[in-house]
Amino acid sequence: MDRDFFCMHSDLCKTLANDKRQMILGALRDGELSVGEMAQSTGIPQANLSQHLATMRARGVVLTRRDGHRVYYRISNPKLIQAFDLITEVMRESMDERLRTADPDGA
Repeated sequence: MDRDFFCMHSDLCKTLANDKRQMILGALRDGELSVGEMAQSTGIPQANLSQHLATMRARGVVLTRRDGHRVYYRISNPKLIQAFDLITEVMRESMDERLRTADPDGA
């Protein structure tokens, strides 16, 4: 692995290091959705959502499909959800450990 690989890796991580984009990943985990459907399920305003989706599309995180006037988005690679889930698991374990350390008696 060379410097270019790590630069691309960093760019992907930066793309996903945003709470709104993580909400989008969560919304798309079970299949494709239109922008309107995502706005409804995430609570992210449609204009803001479209900006995040454009970034994610440019970085290859999501793919699109047009059906008439609607554009549907889906995750480009299911391994992105696996990575997201692993990071979530690490975060939960870390938070649990902090709670145990802060209150060793469990009181």
